Amino acid sequence: MKNIIKTILLSTILFATSCATIVSGSRQSINVSSTPSSATVFINEVEIGETPIEKKLKRNQEYRVLIELDGYQPYETFISKEFNAWYLGNILFGGLIGLIIDPITGAMYKLTPKELHARMNSESAFSTDGKDIYLSVSMNIDPNWEKVGQLEKHQ
Repeated sequence: MKNIIKTILLSTILFATSCATIVSGSRQSINVSSTPSSATVFINEVEIGETPIEKKLKRNQEYRVLIELDGYQPYETFISKEFNAWYLGNILFGGLIGLIIDPITGAMYKLTPKELHARMNSESAFSTDGKDIYLSVSMNIDPNWEKVGQLEKHQ
């Protein structure tokens, strides 16, 4: 009976020694989509495909994401790493091995955001659907644009 208890106790300690690695893994899936779709996605300047796409990324680093589509302004954002609470399981369960393994594998982090959705902005200054006019304001003026009006400040 004592041997069974010792075996169960030893097994529990060994299996709980790297909580974040066991529960979360060293990679995380990130979903990237865009409106309109079929935009080209670059992560850290490496082309990974077109939207919508799912990519597994290592948890122990941060990423620069660039989404491009002809006729639209590029969309740029970052995926950052944050502390993964599962790492605390090593302290609670005495997982000394996990205190070393989880940082090495990157499992002590989680990537945020998990999902990216880029709403691509057209490079044109306005568009119309036939009855209404929709304007967009841009602080980056393209010298090829035609000026059609000027906003005035009222006091």
